Amino acid sequence: MRKLKSHDRINDILLGPLERPALQWLAAHMPPWMTPDILTVIGTFGAVVIFSGYVLTHSHKGFLWLASFGFLINWFGDSLDGTLARYRKIERPKYGYFVDHTVDSFNEMIILLGLGLSLYMRFEIAAMILIGYLLMSILVFIRTSVTGEFRISYGKLGPTEVRVIAVALNTLIFFFGNPTVLVGQLNLSVVDIAGGVVALVLIGIYVFSSWKEAARLHRLGG
Repeated sequence: MRKLKSHDRINDILLGPLERPALQWLAAHMPPWMTPDILTVIGTFGAVVIFSGYVLTHSHKGFLWLASFGFLINWFGDSLDGTLARYRKIERPKYGYFVDHTVDSFNEMIILLGLGLSLYMRFEIAAMILIGYLLMSILVFIRTSVTGEFRISYGKLGPTEVRVIAVALNTLIFFFGNPTVLVGQLNLSVVDIAGGVVALVLIGIYVFSSWKEAARLHRLGG
């Protein structure tokens, strides 16, 4: 297996041509006291803001804007911490890899817990999305260990696109509501159905990608 510090980072996302220059500009203009660790904390704070915004929708739908603002904070901290470390050439590969991805998993739990406790999605569907996310995380980490390839994006979609989609859904819900439909014995909202599709897609990608990688390694005799 390759050493952690030599893994290839693949982040071929749809918004990459916009995001990468923006992150480089931000990294170049960060004050000296701003560190990657502080940015990681900011990203977690953003996740807490998202959680709070979703839970507070029980009192007013306007708190969807707070959740959307939380996604911006989360993006700023989570996306910029590694960029800043690379820009300043202060990478700590093992520490950064461990902290970044353990914190990411915690943040996703907080975010999806908030969504499941919100007015708009059933808790069990939010839990299924979290299961799908964690399965994909496991796949990414194992592939990194086995092949030396750290793949962040699948099908041009990565964390940034997911955040944009979440903010777009929040905006649509605020202006147009969240109508429900009867599916069998269940009364599901549009967001429930969309969340169910996301969960199935994540789990499907995990199963297909795992099978494909196992078959490839088998052919190589690895």
